[in-house]
This record gives sequence, structure tokens and C-alpha cells, in this order.
Amino acid sequence: MKGWRLLLTRPTQESAALAATLAQQGIYSSSLPLLAIEALGECAELRATLMGLSRYCAVIVVSKPAARLGLELLQRYQVATPVTQPWFSVGAATSQLLQEHGLQVHYPDQGDDSEALLALPAFQHALAAATDPRVLILRGEGGREYMAERLRGQGVQVDCLALYRRVLPEYPPAALAKQVETEHLNALMVSSGQGFVHLRELAAEAWAELALLPLFVPSPRVAEMARAAGAQFVVDCRGASAAALLAALQAQPTPDL
Repeated sequence: MKGWRLLLTRPTQESAALAATLAQQGIYSSSLPLLAIEALGECAELRATLMGLSRYCAVIVVSKPAARLGLELLQRYQVATPVTQPWFSVGAATSQLLQEHGLQVHYPDQGDDSEALLALPAFQHALAAATDPRVLILRGEGGREYMAERLRGQGVQVDCLALYRRVLPEYPPAALAKQVETEHLNALMVSSGQGFVHLRELAAEAWAELALLPLFVPSPRVAEMARAAGAQFVVDCRGASAAALLAALQAQPTPDL
């Protein structure tokens, strides 16, 4: 795996943690965060939803930013979480943040995506045990629409609470192409569909060349987006965790330096 020279595009803090993990495996990486987290303003609807937390048979938290912001709001509003209410997350890192606050959290051991979470036996049990199942999803603006649609298709009432938006940080023109060229990077990674949209936007006229590089993505949905946009070599890591990325890197032929 030591032949990889990878561009990381996660938010600054997450890219730093991922870079440290990669470095332990001898993998070079360079960071250009394409997602900055911008908390949304508080409103009466947000407060009312959180104050009525006991109405839900399950709470889904889709990301670490959603976990951090959600927990901050619960503490600010002094909302007591129901002892028996199960919480769910897509990945282990988000789960850990929630567990540190005493919540009962479940997440899929295999696959960091919506499909894996919805198939969890604990989640299915939470829905089946409720007479009129109602689920709350804590997310970013516009996130996990597929998950909400799937649940509504099963007759579940779903409330989605957007706590933040992901914005593209400001960079000089050609910053992405210049960094790839200067540091001799041979692969790109994105951790979400929004991350890919920002990658494509920042690449601008250089996309035709950058689209030839291996692109590591977290799910089939993002892989489909990338291929539709012209990416030639897309690798679905089936998860956004460091472990999923490492497994995907190991499974691919090491590029020539």
C-alpha cells in the first residue's frame, strides 16, 4: 500500500485523524478539505422536535457533526433522553460520540451506509415494537434522503432535523489541480455525495485529467454519481471509515511511483 499518494478531502479535523491512521501504514496523504461544517440557526421547530424526543421509537444520527451539534442542543435545552430509547448511527465513530453521553447506540458492523443501518436487527426490532413507529433523523441539510424515503415507504413516520450544512471552503483557482501535481498524488477520496459535488466544482476545467485518477468513495450511490460525471476508476469502499478506506486501498494494485 505504500505506493499510494492520496488526496484527502474530509473536513479539517477528520482529515487530520485519517492522515495519522494512513501514515501508520506508510501511506502518504495530503489534505484539501472540501467540506466545512456550518451550523444552522436555531428555530422554534428545532426546539419543539428535541423537546418531544420521547415520541420517537428510534433516533438516527447520520454523522459526527450531527452527533456533536445534537448533543449540544439536548444539553442546552436540558432534554432527558428516554432510558429505553435506542439510538442508531451509520458508523462506529459517530456511535462512540453518542455512547460517551450515556446513550444506547447501535451501528452496523459491516457497511457504513443507509442499507446496512436499516437492515440492523436492533433497528427492525425498534420499529416492530412500536404501535405507530416514528423515527427522528439528525442530519445535515439535505442528507440521507434515501434513508428517509425507504422508511416512509414502509409506513414509518419520519421527522428529519437538519442541524448543519456543508459548504465548500474558498480556494484559489486551480488549487486542486496544483496540489495534485505538486505533491505527485495518484488517487483522490471523498467521504460523501456532497464531497464529490465539491470536488467536481473545484476541479473545474482540470476535471477531465483528474477524472483519470483512482477515486475512492464511500457507497454505491456516490460511486454512481462519480461515474456519471466521468470518473474512470471508481472504488466503492462500502463505508466512510478509515478501516474501509484501508481495506479498499489494500485490495487495489499498488500504483507505480
